[in-house]
Amino acid sequence: MSLIELKNVGYQVDDTPILQDINLSIDAQEWVTLSGPSGGGKSTLVRLIASLLSPTSGTLLFDGQSVDDYDPIAYRRRVSYSFQQPTLFGQTVRDNLSFPYQIRQLPFDEERAVSGLEYVGLRASDLDKGVNDLSGGQRQRVALLRNVMIYPEVLILDEVTAGLDAENKAFVWSLVEHFNQDDNLTIIAITHDQAEIDAAKRLVTIENGRIVGGA
Repeated sequence: MSLIELKNVGYQVDDTPILQDINLSIDAQEWVTLSGPSGGGKSTLVRLIASLLSPTSGTLLFDGQSVDDYDPIAYRRRVSYSFQQPTLFGQTVRDNLSFPYQIRQLPFDEERAVSGLEYVGLRASDLDKGVNDLSGGQRQRVALLRNVMIYPEVLILDEVTAGLDAENKAFVWSLVEHFNQDDNLTIIAITHDQAEIDAAKRLVTIENGRIVGGA
């Protein structure tokens, strides 16, 4: 059984169709890359999977159960969404990395946070660094790390390397590779980057609200 399954899923706003007749299955621990022209419906599709939007037609299943039947908070702990522009909050890196623990009413695992920072090329002392003092690449690394401080099952990446230089792009994708291969996360990634498209393990192409390849 697939971890994620969309059956004839559609989404429209008023009378305007955004997605039509989407049929897609994604297995646990798979890495699926979504590509296609801007405005084709890719971001809408991942927002549906992340339960940030609800389909206007069809069925969306997660682990064999309708997404509508899950508690929204519990579901978003299992399916984590990382936006194109990294949004950090509070004052420090610590504020961000402790947030997943706070919302679960768990004690902050500082040792895990420090090891995570070191893994993404930052230092233990950066835990108390101001978020406004981070570079764009560092902000993206912290945002990704925040999403996996307590591991989800699915990590959705919406053009997370857009605007990064080649070095930071390579670092981010090596980090995602680690999440997928070593931590067994299912990855769903949107990209327009041709090198990332060429390297895709499974490529799904979306145009004009429909899947035209890879499903």
